[in-house]
Amino acid sequence: MNPIEEFKNEVAQRIERYSENKALKDAASTFNVISNREKYSYNFTWMGRPIIQYPQDMIAMQELIWRIQPDLIIETGIAHGGSLIYYASIMELIGKGHVLGIDIDIREHNRNEIESHAMAKRISMIQGSSIDQSIVQQVKEFAATYNTIMVCLDSNHTHEHVLKELEFYAPFTSLNSYCVVFDTIVEDLPKGMYDRPWDVGNNPKTAVWEYLKSHNEFEIDHSIDNKLLISVTPEGYLRRIS
Repeated sequence: MNPIEEFKNEVAQRIERYSENKALKDAASTFNVISNREKYSYNFTWMGRPIIQYPQDMIAMQELIWRIQPDLIIETGIAHGGSLIYYASIMELIGKGHVLGIDIDIREHNRNEIESHAMAKRISMIQGSSIDQSIVQQVKEFAATYNTIMVCLDSNHTHEHVLKELEFYAPFTSLNSYCVVFDTIVEDLPKGMYDRPWDVGNNPKTAVWEYLKSHNEFEIDHSIDNKLLISVTPEGYLRRIS
């Protein structure tokens, strides 16, 4: 085995061992709960825009984008636009690709910052509910000319909404690419932690579980969960396998 493959093998074996390392998993769980309560994810920016994500998940996304080399990333939920700009910047390094963001309310100040950003040339946006049939049709038409597609779901986090997003958007995902469902961590946090419509039993992770019951073309990539440990997306990295 050459040194490069040997190193990759060592990493894979170490990550696999993490799945049974109770002390490490307990420490990560404690950090996940406390850091979410303290709005840890709100502290980070990418190229000047708030990204509102955990750095660990963004590193995982970079690895996936670099490996998959997508032509298009579809993201529901724009907020400040940091994720759009992040994905666009990785695509800029690859030398190809576009990011399409959908949000029910793209606030004017955020739209202005995104459209004036250096990465704007690789970004398009659609305003409207991600589960509105007319919006889904617009996305379908936009995506028609792209071959390799990733999907990121990060808007309304209720079970019903995310399940509908999965039904509408997961099929855009290319074979061996990923549909990433963010904020599945809600299921693992204390009940009533936030004054939001979503909670334990009603969140993106419960939607993922429900969706996978009838969609065996996707599987949870547990190797990413084992590697990250600290993440807002446990069991949310869905790989398309057929």
